[in-house]
Order: sequence, then C-alpha cells, then structure tokens
Amino acid sequence: MGIAARELSQHVIHPTLLYLQRQSPAAEALLLGAAACQSALGSALDNQRGHGLYGISAQRHLALWDRHLARFPDLASRVRGLASQHAFLEAPHLELTVNLRYATAIAWLLVEQQAITLPAADDLDALGRIWCKVFHPRGRPHDFVATWQRCVEPASQVA
Repeated sequence: MGIAARELSQHVIHPTLLYLQRQSPAAEALLLGAAACQSALGSALDNQRGHGLYGISAQRHLALWDRHLARFPDLASRVRGLASQHAFLEAPHLELTVNLRYATAIAWLLVEQQAITLPAADDLDALGRIWCKVFHPRGRPHDFVATWQRCVEPASQVA
C-alpha cells in the first residue's frame, strides 16, 4: 500500500516546491503523477529502474548533482539541507528512498534541468509527455493518464 495521493501532495510535494520556490499547480500535478507512475505512490520504492517515489537511478542522481546543481550553489545548498546530515554522506541514493522531501526536490530538479514549459495542471496528456521525457522514456502519455485516473482522481473526489 502506498501513500494517499492527497496527503503526498499536501504534506510532501507542495511544501517541498514551496521550499524550493518552485511551487505551481502544474508542478505539483506532474510530480504527483510521476510518483503514481514510478512507484504506485510509494508501494514499490526500489526497483531496477531506480530508487524511491520517482524511480530515480543512482546515475541520474549523481549526474544531477555533478552537471546541474554544481552550477547553482545556493540551490544545491537548499537541496542538501533536505537530506539527512550523516546518512546522505554514507548512502546518498538511499535518501531517494527514505527521504520523501529530498526525493521530491531531486525529481523536480530533473524536470527543471530539461527547461520544460509546464502545461496547465489539468492537461494530463501534456503532463504525461513530460513524464515520459523526464522519468520514463519508454512510457506512453496514455500510461500517465491511466495511472492518474486510477491512483490520483479517486483521492481528489473524496470530500
């Protein structure tokens, strides 16, 4: 069993994007949909594709730090502030699995690194294309939409 979509959005995604000063409804929707597609909202946190809610590989994690965050020291410092003080140094990729806010920040920065213009938050097809480009190149936008309808929409219909 994974994390409730509404609670993941409310307690992890939204505050993390606010902390990074990157908050937008479309960014929240993209990350929520990505978490649904990549890990069934946390039901499967480690698989062959990667670690944590967003299925980020160790290689992509390292590359983000080396090629992107290294150019933005203030942003890198904010992201590093989300990581566990000692555990990050010993096992940085484990943070992607156990630290939801850190994983969310890294996932968002993978999107940002691509310099993608976000569509409207309710344009699931367009969000699905971004998910394919950033998180799952072999996926199809339809997979994103179907997963959203199965995992996220039922939670949004609860009062």
